[in-house]
Amino acid sequence: MANALCDTRHISYAGCVAQTFLFVFLMSAEYSVLTIMSYDRYVAICKPLHYGTLMDSRACATMAAAAWASGVLNALLHTANTFSLPFCQGNAVDQFFCEIPQILKLSCSNSYLREVGLIFCSVLVLFGCFVFIVVSYVQIFRAVLKMPSEQGRHKAFSTCLPHLAVVSLFVTTGFFANLRPPSISSPSLDLVVSFLYSVVPPTFNPIIYSMRNQELRDAVRKMMSWPHFSRHKLLFCLYI
Repeated sequence: MANALCDTRHISYAGCVAQTFLFVFLMSAEYSVLTIMSYDRYVAICKPLHYGTLMDSRACATMAAAAWASGVLNALLHTANTFSLPFCQGNAVDQFFCEIPQILKLSCSNSYLREVGLIFCSVLVLFGCFVFIVVSYVQIFRAVLKMPSEQGRHKAFSTCLPHLAVVSLFVTTGFFANLRPPSISSPSLDLVVSFLYSVVPPTFNPIIYSMRNQELRDAVRKMMSWPHFSRHKLLFCLYI
């Protein structure tokens, strides 16, 4: 943001290290939290009588701490391993932020294979979390479809829908960014894909979760009905 305001593309070495650490940390922690939330939905719908025992405050605090700790550990491993490499291919990162695959292109040592192996292990862990989320939702849908009440099924689906939408957005953009074949890779496409998985999910997360809030929906409808808002909307439509 500072670079955009100052109209510059320069970043310091320490700033690049910090940016890489924070990016990996936040992405890892978010995926861990999404996995935990799928378990929370599973317990709430499939084992409602045991929810207070399985998801008490101590269990929630433990799982949250584990999610953040795993994010810190993953970020430390990737950041330390990446920036321990010697760089001799210039100092220009062909990306709008310090992304690890782009940083590895600047290395002139075969040691970068260690980071590739570490990325592969992280992908396996993420895939395990994805399988856990899928299995959880299979059990949830089976339980919901057995509910005799239509109102109960609607309430269960409305509880799961925001989380499912966030997971789908997060997983599809991330998988496409990292698992697409090299034949369709190009600098411009890499830039667009990186924007999709790094900017779009965090932007839509608050919107997706907030739309379940009835008070927020009522406030949006009320704002849309304001006379000055309607007038501006009409002027905008006429301008278009």
